[in-house]
Amino acid sequence: MTYSAQNDFRKSEEPFRRACSLDPREENACYYLGRVYYSLSRFEEARRAFEIALRQSADRSRAAHGLALALAAMDRNAEAEVQFREAIRLNQRQALIDYGLFLAKLGRGQESLAALRKAGAKAEIDRVSREFGALPRPSGWKAAAPPVRFRESTLDMVVRNGATGGKHLIETMLAGIAAFDYDGDGWPDLFISNGAEIPSLRKVDESYSNRLFRNNRDRTFTDVTARAGLTGSGYAMGAAAADYDNDGHPDLFVTGVRGNTLYHNRGDGTFEDVTGRAGLSGDSGWSVAAAWFDFDRDGLLDLFVVRYVSWNPASEIYCGLEKPGYRTYCHPSYYQPLPNALYRNQGDGTFRDVSNESGIAAHRGKGMGVAVGDYDGDGWPDVFVANDTLPNFLFHNEHNGRFRESALAAGVAYNDNGEAVSSMGADLRDFDNDGREDLFVTALTNETFPLFRNLGGRFADITAPSLLAAATLRWTGWGLGIYDLNNDGFKDLFAANGNVNDNAELTSSRASRQPNAAFVNRGDGTFRVEVLPGEAFHRGAAFADFDRDGRIDIAVTRLNEKPIVLWNITEGAGHAISFRLVGRRSNLDGIGARVHLVAGGMEQWNRATGSVGYSGSSELVVHFGLGAARSAERVEVEWPSGARQILTNVAGDRVVTVKEP
Repeated sequence: MTYSAQNDFRKSEEPFRRACSLDPREENACYYLGRVYYSLSRFEEARRAFEIALRQSADRSRAAHGLALALAAMDRNAEAEVQFREAIRLNQRQALIDYGLFLAKLGRGQESLAALRKAGAKAEIDRVSREFGALPRPSGWKAAAPPVRFRESTLDMVVRNGATGGKHLIETMLAGIAAFDYDGDGWPDLFISNGAEIPSLRKVDESYSNRLFRNNRDRTFTDVTARAGLTGSGYAMGAAAADYDNDGHPDLFVTGVRGNTLYHNRGDGTFEDVTGRAGLSGDSGWSVAAAWFDFDRDGLLDLFVVRYVSWNPASEIYCGLEKPGYRTYCHPSYYQPLPNALYRNQGDGTFRDVSNESGIAAHRGKGMGVAVGDYDGDGWPDVFVANDTLPNFLFHNEHNGRFRESALAAGVAYNDNGEAVSSMGADLRDFDNDGREDLFVTALTNETFPLFRNLGGRFADITAPSLLAAATLRWTGWGLGIYDLNNDGFKDLFAANGNVNDNAELTSSRASRQPNAAFVNRGDGTFRVEVLPGEAFHRGAAFADFDRDGRIDIAVTRLNEKPIVLWNITEGAGHAISFRLVGRRSNLDGIGARVHLVAGGMEQWNRATGSVGYSGSSELVVHFGLGAARSAERVEVEWPSGARQILTNVAGDRVVTVKEP
């Protein structure tokens, strides 16, 4: 009991287990053993302990309550409901509250509120009412929401994390991926970051090389890394692609553990390392992700770099159980946070570090993902940073070169339980077609993947009523995106999943290798989960229409395996239209431009951004599903420069190039 009071559950396990086995009738031992197993996410063992307590203990209400929680965590919802009701019958008030929250996670809002009202749980009533009240109302036009289907192929490389058994934290974080048209032929190509030998953090052979794959336009890719000059030599993490010098050729920024690299695209299929010349060299700390965006709207793309923690391979501590094979990666709390960085493009091929003067460096976090949008609709780009186990950041653009951190005020620093989750990836995009950009975040197993609906400058956590809470509880998510995968006019969600630990089964009831998942938007604020075949340690994800058939495909990296390309073969998918934006006064890529489309009686909004998910970069083309409509009646483009452009009667099923007037 003393160990449990100190939250040292691993130490308390053995004495509780002994006490339970010595006398199962002892009122506390087996029940508290179940609570210990539940706290360690060892739900099957928790279930067995609670069942013993239920049979033997005098106080059956607590045992039934614990058993209900364990069954719910195992997704055995029907059995869990039986035990919740039994605990409630035995006058367990906390069971009634947890039952109400359980029903909320299943999307049964009215039943949830009835249980919570009966328990007199005012705070929980307010929370559930707020969540369900924030659900969007059906628009009157309802898509059929056809199932999403993919066919998988692999790329000819292996993402290598250099693991040797020492459980170095960096091993869990690979690998970022970028989808961009490096050679200008109109077909998106792929760049994938790779690891290196630990502890040197330098590559030891070509198998550790970063890789560039050219799209062959026939659903295959060719490795052109050596020819392009992108092999790299350090422990890379992520990638961000955009044309920072407006010369018509997309460049590449690669984040890493011991420094970052800027590659300038020469326009002849090769790249040049210009990191030092651009003013971006030096050991800036472990960087995971980056985003290109024009924060001051001067027509030049600036660079936001997301940093994680202070880490040294020589001082990696031991975490896990003191028995062979039970060592695990240490919790982020053992490492010190780092500030993020902002670099202003000076227009001459160089960048100036404005992290301090902009206010960005004043906030230390453990950043993993970054998303850029305009959450309050004031016309200036804001930045969301997904922090691991710390409150998230939402940097509001103050229009004067400075940013104000406003995540708490906006409602996205914590989830609706008031907890800072292990946020991984993020995307800011309008999923409910109300013209406001919403926020989707991936997180750790048992935390669910938060979905925040934008109510107009502030957000409501609708993870439970959207049905994402119950669907995502068992997974750890990394790369993600908000894209219309079946072209029905409603953007769907995708998450690349895989446990942090490669031996999670030894210490919990959760799987190490996990499947990817698509969450199909029903158009009423709820999502239907579709589990994709194949379990792995999935990490980064990049989105693009690689085969130009009008359906969004997804490339996903896997630890110590070949990356995969998920070719979208959804039958019954609707028509689609995409826009390639070419800026004049704005940056050439049109990053930050907002597109408003009217088609088939529906309105939709989307934004040009490559910063999507976890440590990756997606195609800059702005995609819309049209459903049954074959054309867009009206398209309005709001450029970063402030210019507005209207197109009418635009034919669909193609990529349309739009040049800024």
